[in-house]
Amino acid sequence: MTTESTETAPGASVQWTLQMLLDLFEVEPAGENRFTAPTGLAGADDRQVVEGTQVLAQAIVAAAKRFPDKSVRSVQAVFARAVLVGPPVELDLDVVSEGRSTATAVVTASQNGKRCMTFTVFTDVPSADVIRHHLPRPDVAGPADANVAHMPMTGRELRLVDVVDVNSPDEVGPPELYAWLHYDPVPTRDDLAKALIAYFTGHLGISTTMRAHEGIGTAQAHLTVSTAPMTVNVSFHEPAAWDGWLLYSHESTQVGAGMSYVRGTVHTESGELIASFSQDAMIRPLRTVDTNISANARL
Repeated sequence: MTTESTETAPGASVQWTLQMLLDLFEVEPAGENRFTAPTGLAGADDRQVVEGTQVLAQAIVAAAKRFPDKSVRSVQAVFARAVLVGPPVELDLDVVSEGRSTATAVVTASQNGKRCMTFTVFTDVPSADVIRHHLPRPDVAGPADANVAHMPMTGRELRLVDVVDVNSPDEVGPPELYAWLHYDPVPTRDDLAKALIAYFTGHLGISTTMRAHEGIGTAQAHLTVSTAPMTVNVSFHEPAAWDGWLLYSHESTQVGAGMSYVRGTVHTESGELIASFSQDAMIRPLRTVDTNISANARL
């Protein structure tokens, strides 16, 4: 887990690319109900903490490989301990049930023998509609009228509606945030497409919450406040396919007692709802004494 709106660069002189991200999602079998996942290469920045949603994406791919005849429909993640760039992550699947129509597994992510994160993944065989409806896409400015955001990745564009600097404590408004994303190429494999959708669900939730409070922003994270996504829940609505832009809508419905809650949706540019998500995040005063955890490794 890292400060929102950043990614751990594969190297100081290497431009982060979408293909490199997708390659990180590609977990490898390591025995019965076990997969290994790379963390990426250490860069020159001080913080070497892996995005929790990167491991979430890897858990989605692992479950899809374990249940190849089914589709990942939802995943509930708890980020209990930071994963650091370097040693690979071990993903162990505890299969709770496996039937003709559905299958469920609890995926535990460990590094250096320590359990760090858990993911409950539900899969099924999609069926024909009995009934169908979905929440309409919010009526906000389109990508052409949104502000280009600085979150560099070759193969991805990010634009924010009515926000210029998502990390600034001076960007004040309602606790809502709308982000347009464009990927090139869009993965054709169902599991990689869902992994990519899930990856961004943890990036802007804390910024959404802070936007409603003057004088505080994610630029202060790990300097004057401690912040970290602690849970992410994602539901995928079939079919999870798109071209063009995706709109990530965020709404912070509560913050207090050191935690915030954000709910969100992912719509295609044409208006189809392809995913819904929520996030619990920690927002607390920075602890400066009585801790032996390196600041570079803190959540």
